[in-house]
Amino acid sequence: MNQKAVVLDTQAIGRALTRISHQIIEKNKGIEDCVLVGIRTRGIFIAKRLAAKIEEIEGKSIPVGELDITLYRDDLTKKTENPLVKGSDIPVELRDKKVILVDDVLYTGRTVRAGLDAIMDLGRPSVIQLAVLVDRGHRELPIRADYVGKNIPTSSSEKVIVELLEVDKLDQVSIFEK
Repeated sequence: MNQKAVVLDTQAIGRALTRISHQIIEKNKGIEDCVLVGIRTRGIFIAKRLAAKIEEIEGKSIPVGELDITLYRDDLTKKTENPLVKGSDIPVELRDKKVILVDDVLYTGRTVRAGLDAIMDLGRPSVIQLAVLVDRGHRELPIRADYVGKNIPTSSSEKVIVELLEVDKLDQVSIFEK
């Protein structure tokens, strides 16, 4: 794969997450009964960054959970014979909460669908919202994000790679040619 372009650098990612944080607070009229739930792997780190920014803005902390969707994927048998399940870690009861599901890239919608199924198995929230750093289009399911850091129109022959400091030792979003 050849790198075509860097579309978000460290500062742009920070600005996008600050904007999303403000939008979450505004749409929910504060953070009462809100929970951020990040989809493994990078969604968790984005959720933690959003929580830090929200606490900076509101002066109150917001719970952050980690969601493992491995067993909910519709392509599980295609991916591997022995899936690695790390488990979910949700620090609060989700019943009647406003859950903001967080992921790095929204593409076909299949990962989000798996996340919705996993959340519903953990309790019945009053509402589920979706926050993504990047929306690249090409949906296969009728799913849209409530909060988007950046819309990046892509072709299906391109790949969007999100790299985060916590995992990859740098912050950037790039487009690669397959």
